[in-house]
Amino acid sequence: MGRVTIGLQVIPQHGDFEQMKRAWIEADAMGVDRIYNWDHFFPLSGDRNGKHFESLTVQAAMAALTTNAEISSLVICNSYRNPNLLADMARTIDHISGGRFVLGIGSGWFQHDYDEYGYEFGTAGSRLRDLDRALPIIKARWEKLSPPPLRRIPILIGGSGEKVTLRIVAEQADEWHTFGDAGALAHKSRVLDDWCEKVGRDPKEIVRSTTIFSQSRGEQRDGEKLMELGFTDFVVSVQGPDWDLKELEQALAWRDGLG
Repeated sequence: MGRVTIGLQVIPQHGDFEQMKRAWIEADAMGVDRIYNWDHFFPLSGDRNGKHFESLTVQAAMAALTTNAEISSLVICNSYRNPNLLADMARTIDHISGGRFVLGIGSGWFQHDYDEYGYEFGTAGSRLRDLDRALPIIKARWEKLSPPPLRRIPILIGGSGEKVTLRIVAEQADEWHTFGDAGALAHKSRVLDDWCEKVGRDPKEIVRSTTIFSQSRGEQRDGEKLMELGFTDFVVSVQGPDWDLKELEQALAWRDGLG
């Protein structure tokens, strides 16, 4: 099993930029392994017309204002940007960060975002087909860009659909993020193993990630139990207006105590 890592998802909702920026900088100084946001245009909890910031521009700011943690999202919606443009934006953030960017991506699901911003919502199947088609385009564009990314940018795919999403993870992802209790995660992990066998991929090559604390959902998970299932990346998720980091402090102490 790989090294246990701790990520912090700083949800860009219900607060002001300066407080959000403080959370990134403090978490980076505390030794967090990765800082995420998410890719929505409106809050998903609380006041649906509350304060909110766009994902990619925020990730660029995260990259510029931190020095150690990797920068990513849980997750960028494939539907919102042309894949060639997204590849270029990712490459640019990778340079801003000094080679710390991870492309966290998924097929999208929140219809309100699509409707308000004029994107075609389609179906779950059509959005997954779009993601499947976009990932090779993104990788090909990285090969063409000048200058290229500073490293081979890792790809994290978020989602848990057993028929298509986990097949795409097995074929194209370096990391996989999903939600759920231990029973659900064990089942989904076995399905991913099966897909890896079908496509000829070593399942140990894919880092498995899940959220262990969600401030917006009021949920807490047991990291030790999830480690037994092969999960090694654990995310603490916080939101505005304060982006309280006490759960992150506890998670980092747990990580550091594993030896």
